[in-house]
Amino acid sequence: MSESSAPPAPVAAPPPPPPAAPKVSKSIPNSIKFLFGGLSGMGATCFVQPLDLVKNRMQLSGEGGKAREHKTSFHAIRSILKNEGITGMYTGLSAGLLRQASYTTTRLGIYTMLFDKFSDGDKPPGFFTKAAIGMTAGAIGAFVGTPAEISLIRMTADGRLPVDQQRGYTNVFNALFRITKEEGVLTLWRVNIVVVVVNSAVVRTPGVLHGYCSNESTQLIKRTYFSDNIMCHFGASMISGLVTTAASMPVDIAKTRIQNMKIIDGVPEYKGALDVFYKVIRSEGLFSLWKGFTPYYARLGPHTVLTFIFLEQMNKMYRRIVMNDLEGRSGL
Repeated sequence: MSESSAPPAPVAAPPPPPPAAPKVSKSIPNSIKFLFGGLSGMGATCFVQPLDLVKNRMQLSGEGGKAREHKTSFHAIRSILKNEGITGMYTGLSAGLLRQASYTTTRLGIYTMLFDKFSDGDKPPGFFTKAAIGMTAGAIGAFVGTPAEISLIRMTADGRLPVDQQRGYTNVFNALFRITKEEGVLTLWRVNIVVVVVNSAVVRTPGVLHGYCSNESTQLIKRTYFSDNIMCHFGASMISGLVTTAASMPVDIAKTRIQNMKIIDGVPEYKGALDVFYKVIRSEGLFSLWKGFTPYYARLGPHTVLTFIFLEQMNKMYRRIVMNDLEGRSGL
């Protein structure tokens, strides 16, 4: 047989392709989530601190059966500018920043961590899961942030009192030290149990109302008008802020008055939240429970918007620069 008639040599089959590497889900570390949560809240506070001041002054106006000091928010602003100057609008800023560093860091860090944990890929958690996440994050955050908040309330309230009755805290750390020394460490968490349960776990924190309403509003706005961008979060935050304000005002005014009250001859000005409600309704009228609604919402809306804008942008930058995620997803 000639060479030309020899059968061709068998061709070796190509090797099978290597198995695809498992897709690793990229997630921002929890420590970074906590850090970004606090920084975003602190950044927002620098813009809205004057509104926090006006809100607290309005909620304390007319306390103890006295004539109302401020008829409207604008009247309060004019009075503060006249008597305390432009810098007076930023009274208590150090306490506001510490509150965000403690409360918002904890709340948003836990909220985003649990939100990611209970999300199924790109599918967010369901209604009851969101509510549980928000309640958990809010309650823990409120507990951690209460000492800074009681300092903030007292510092912003000082300017409305005669000089001889003012507490005169120089900054938040001075306030914390003096409260602990003069009234006991437990005073830093002074608040009626009703306020603790309702305000911290459900109402005060945007964890439930904001966390749920904002996410639901975000999904609705994304489906209807915008994509997942700043305008989407702006609209969702404004809607959720309105709901939060209307629901939380009565509890917030009770909290403000209890945390600001003095002990006179061993007797506290208020026995608890229910006593605040009774005295406010009897002396100032039912709708006084919503006193300060305008500055409260004017503060909550922009603060929520700015916080989530800052948070979203920091998350995007971290994903893009550190994690090389060119999609730049926010992770909210």
